Amino acid sequence: MLSELTQEAMRLSLPLLLLLGTWAAPRGLGEKAWLSATAPQLDEEEKYSAHMPAHLRCDACRAVSYQMWQHLAKAEAKLHHPDSWGTQGLSESIYTDILDRCCSQNWQDYGVQEVNQVKHLTGPGLSKGTEPTISVMITGGPWPVRLSETCFHYLGEFGEDQIYKAHQQGQGALEALLCGGSQGACLDKETATRKEL
Repeated sequence: MLSELTQEAMRLSLPLLLLLGTWAAPRGLGEKAWLSATAPQLDEEEKYSAHMPAHLRCDACRAVSYQMWQHLAKAEAKLHHPDSWGTQGLSESIYTDILDRCCSQNWQDYGVQEVNQVKHLTGPGLSKGTEPTISVMITGGPWPVRLSETCFHYLGEFGEDQIYKAHQQGQGALEALLCGGSQGACLDKETATRKEL
């Protein structure tokens, strides 16, 4: 009975404690492990710039790539029936519309998180890596608009046809098209430095 009351109290108080930034998790009898988290401290560019800050562009590109791939894969899955033979691709008008809707979505599942004093975008399709036990993510604000603009930028830069062809080759190929290459958002900084030398 006491255990159920403790669990219920933690369930009800956890959101409030997370807002305050610290809480204690019971370990054993009488022991508590204190956890704390603070919201990322955003600089002026991160707060007010109309564009995605340079240090977050790779994460943004990977998020856009993942969302495009997901939207197109869901549409293709609707075309394939269990009893149909072979695979059928989407028509140009359909994949153009899907990519436009993808870029127009609300992007509310994405935000900024700071881990080990490094800020990253976080959300669906972005690998978590090593994360602290508890963390704070800032969503909303300028992030949805920036991700939407990033998405439309890639549509304009590569075109729907090239994006769909890359999608048909797999998720990795789509990410490589959008984020890789000599000018890609995920270009390794060491590679760029070596090329400059």
